[in-house]
Amino acid sequence: MPFRPANSLRYCDGVTRRSFLQIGGLAIGGLTLEGLLRAEERAGITRSHKAIIMVYLSGGLAHQDSFDLKPDAPQEVRGEFHPIDTGIAGLKICELLPNLAACADRYSLIRSIVGLRDEHSSFQTITGYPMGESQRDGRPHFGSVVSRVQGGTSPVVPAFIDLFPTMQHRPYNSPGPGVFGSRAGGVKADGEDLASMKLRYVSPEQFSDRRRLLDCVDRFRAGVDGERLSAADSAYQRAFDVLTSSRLVEALDVEKEDPKIRDAYGRGSSKHQGDGAPLWNDQLLVARRLVEAGVRCVTVAYGFWDTHGNNFSHLKQNLPQFDRGIAALVNDIYDRGRDKDVTVVVWGEFGRTPKINKDAGRDHWPRVNGALLAGGGMRMGQVIGSTDALADSAKERPVHFQDVLTTLYHNLGIDPHEPVRDVNDRPVAILPATARLIRELAG
Repeated sequence: MPFRPANSLRYCDGVTRRSFLQIGGLAIGGLTLEGLLRAEERAGITRSHKAIIMVYLSGGLAHQDSFDLKPDAPQEVRGEFHPIDTGIAGLKICELLPNLAACADRYSLIRSIVGLRDEHSSFQTITGYPMGESQRDGRPHFGSVVSRVQGGTSPVVPAFIDLFPTMQHRPYNSPGPGVFGSRAGGVKADGEDLASMKLRYVSPEQFSDRRRLLDCVDRFRAGVDGERLSAADSAYQRAFDVLTSSRLVEALDVEKEDPKIRDAYGRGSSKHQGDGAPLWNDQLLVARRLVEAGVRCVTVAYGFWDTHGNNFSHLKQNLPQFDRGIAALVNDIYDRGRDKDVTVVVWGEFGRTPKINKDAGRDHWPRVNGALLAGGGMRMGQVIGSTDALADSAKERPVHFQDVLTTLYHNLGIDPHEPVRDVNDRPVAILPATARLIRELAG
């Protein structure tokens, strides 16, 4: 017989011994099976983990027509809507937000966000810096920071999933990972990244064939150290479970959700509004499902709020759907017992002008803005800051928008002032030293 190297020996299904032993390298990202086991022991998704759901309101919601109404202002300022009571004494919000009024004890409002520029982009609220500076200096997306610093909760669950669609106004779209490189980028749920999560290039039949390799272990057991083989056998079984897992794909499939929960959110539509995002409540539900699957940060672009004209007609259409979806998300986080671990933040790039323009609209107003925050073990049921009688400027307790991001990082256990090494091993401070935790929210 001709000489055959040991590594060329074939087993019952024709696969070589070398191929068999290399199956351990097939796990996602090239992770070895031993590494997989160690990583899952260190950070299994069965354990509680901190997470952020960031909802970006592309275009900038009118603060004085939603959460900071001014019913005593002149007619050209106060608008068409009336305030209604909430479950918190003294707190009133827009009449088009009855579901949010009913759960006001489960979120807090900031009415005095300052420091923003007149810039139609997601960069400020997602990176903490204006778009030009972010692009010049490679400032990373919030989720990329989380990915770089903390990594995933499991080898098969990414730290950061970005549900932003591709919007016509390009600056609305997600910032990139910047100096942290592509490995810290978010998994995009509407493109090739999702295809890879569905294991597009490997058929179920191939995995079945590989699983049958396990039935051949006894064929060479005598030639391999028993203890090592036992560990390898278990590792292979785990690897097949990982590679055939549909955990993330299942999380993205809202059809698998309890119909009552899905009805509470309302479906919305995947159709884009204007040059911004869809008003798609299914994505809010997907975000909750993803953090339960182990994702640390999920970002959602939601609706279109750049109401230079017909502000009130637009809000009459959008705010009821917004009210239903955001209230459902907040309630869902609490009802499922995740309110200590999952933080929800809802905000846009700026507020709108106090004075209504000739087209019944409101223009850009970076001087003051607002935000809704829920969960994260924070103190809820309060209003932080206030604006003057015209909703023109912060009157009490100005809160810089970087302070909001600092608070979000704090909830995850990340110090944004601690330098993080970039892909070139250079130390990078995530936020400036002036950015501070919002103490009123700290649990």
